[in-house]
Amino acid sequence: MKLHSLDRSTADIIDAPVKPEALISGAPDPRALVTYDAPAERLCAGEWEAGVGKWRVTYDEWEYCLIISGRCIVTGDDGTVITAGPGDTFVLEPGFAGTWEVLEPMRKHWVVRTP
Repeated sequence: MKLHSLDRSTADIIDAPVKPEALISGAPDPRALVTYDAPAERLCAGEWEAGVGKWRVTYDEWEYCLIISGRCIVTGDDGTVITAGPGDTFVLEPGFAGTWEVLEPMRKHWVVRTP
């Protein structure tokens, strides 16, 4: 199949709790909905949501993000800062390390390419 509808209602839901040692503040309780998975191409896509909180992250994968609702600040250990809200897009590359801070409960569309 070469054309795929990304149906949220049939997506696999993955709870992705923040590890206690990574949590800085809040209770974000993130979860992801996987609407597309193509392991042979090392690609997957879906939606992600989280409540208010801040935690440390490191990325081995490449990720494109489109914010649907809410607001966040992503801060790299190198001092790079992206503040994003509805309609904003950004990319996290392998090797990124820093923090995710959700200021308002949020949802995003994402596309990930794994190594």
